[in-house]
Amino acid sequence: MKKELIIGVENKQLTIAMMEDDVLVELHRDDLERKFSVGDIYLGKVRKVMPALNAAFIDIGSEREAFVHYHDLGENFLAFNRYVQACLNDRRHIQADSGLTPFDVNAPASEATGLLPKDGKIEDVLQAGQFIMVQIIKEPINTKGPRLSGEISLAGRNLVMMPRESKISVSQKIKSHSERNRLRRIVAGVRKNWYGVIIRTVADGQVQQELESEIRAMEKRWLKVLDQLKVAQGITQLYEESSRTVSILRDLFTPEYEAVYVDDDIVYSEVYSYVELIAPEKLKCVKPYRDTQPIFDHFNITKNIKGLFARTVSFKRGAYLIIDKAEAMHVIDVNSGSRMKADKSPEEIAFEVNMAAADEIARQLRLRDIGGIIVVDFIDMLDPANRQKLYEHVLLLMSHDRAKHNILPLSKFGLMQITRQRVRPALEVTTDEVCPTCGGTGRSGASILLVDEIEERVEQAHDLLHYKWIKLEVHPYVAAYIRKGLISTRMRWQLQYGIHVRLVERQQLGMLEYKIYDFHGDEINFRAIANVVNDR
Repeated sequence: MKKELIIGVENKQLTIAMMEDDVLVELHRDDLERKFSVGDIYLGKVRKVMPALNAAFIDIGSEREAFVHYHDLGENFLAFNRYVQACLNDRRHIQADSGLTPFDVNAPASEATGLLPKDGKIEDVLQAGQFIMVQIIKEPINTKGPRLSGEISLAGRNLVMMPRESKISVSQKIKSHSERNRLRRIVAGVRKNWYGVIIRTVADGQVQQELESEIRAMEKRWLKVLDQLKVAQGITQLYEESSRTVSILRDLFTPEYEAVYVDDDIVYSEVYSYVELIAPEKLKCVKPYRDTQPIFDHFNITKNIKGLFARTVSFKRGAYLIIDKAEAMHVIDVNSGSRMKADKSPEEIAFEVNMAAADEIARQLRLRDIGGIIVVDFIDMLDPANRQKLYEHVLLLMSHDRAKHNILPLSKFGLMQITRQRVRPALEVTTDEVCPTCGGTGRSGASILLVDEIEERVEQAHDLLHYKWIKLEVHPYVAAYIRKGLISTRMRWQLQYGIHVRLVERQQLGMLEYKIYDFHGDEINFRAIANVVNDR
């Protein structure tokens, strides 16, 4: 299978597309200026304790207050919280090597062992005004603030460090008992007794030196977190996850990828450095993208997005899905469409369509990163054997999904219920377009004057702004018209106005829509320029 990663940056937004045999299977978008991210560690302040919810609201500096549930504090919260308070109250006499202080022998049994009672109450642990160390486990979604945890962890490529834990756990996806034992022995011989380790699936087959160096690196990262804690003044970010690009690549990149294309120099450097660290033999696969055509247009991803993120998604012989989002869940309806084979019974048609729909549904869940509750309304089937085959097929398809999920068999109404881990808001891409010509009013100017209007903007860029270079983005059909002829319209502009026009085709633009950018990549606001000229 041919696997590629396409990475593009536009308007401070990072987009990573995963392609398998030139088909888009996953799409990740992240705001490079977004403040809060899963994995970030904060020293937060308890604002309000909610006994009825057994939770507390924590101020970490976000617009909406973050919250932590009692069961997310972790069983070792009491012991570690004493260390945090000691750091804040007596910064000169704190152990710097382990991050833990000796337990008070006179404390209750649960505190003496550092364990939080499973059936405890939040008001017995937290009080308003108290400072605690927390980590973001879910980003803000809709009206909810970030969700926090008192169980701190540091994620690496092969391992996850769990301060205050003592266990060594191995991913269940590593099936070989000898390999599981080998990895346990390596980690047990290196780690210190003040933290536990989770061995990730990608560690399968890794050499001892690689795992040892990663453990040492995570130890240094954790000690830096403690150093930040000791000098913290009020609400503070103690640790920031790796760059947006690296944090996504850490979960996506595997040696199976044949190519990674990047269109931004800064992001390219980050990707190159990361691949050089974890898989230096794959460095030749990391390639800068230099073409004038936008990277997602070049790899036909823009067209894929338009077709795959619509409310109605076609998948086979006229069959289609309808995907709707409600407040508490996503609902997917499977429809057979109008194309029916006369030589097949309704049961056979329903089974065939449902099996094909399962393939597309599994891809859509990954592609849109849909989380929470998903209800799928399959076409009714009477044969119990077919219902069981469909259920097993969905289980097999979803086994490749990295997100935690649970799938229930079909109900008697033909409904399948799926829960999927939700860490970030589901990816939503608007495929409907407001007419760029009329702005949705139903009235437009003369389309024949579009090129004349663009030429006027080119003239203004030269005469008023004194630019020697601009970038013009237009729909591919308009670009073809501007380029046609022995002496094209573009060439005539350059000769007449003495300005270089870089013409870029942009599939996302409407037929009569265009954008002009200066040398720094900023869009030129000609309306504001006209207002300034008129005021003179």
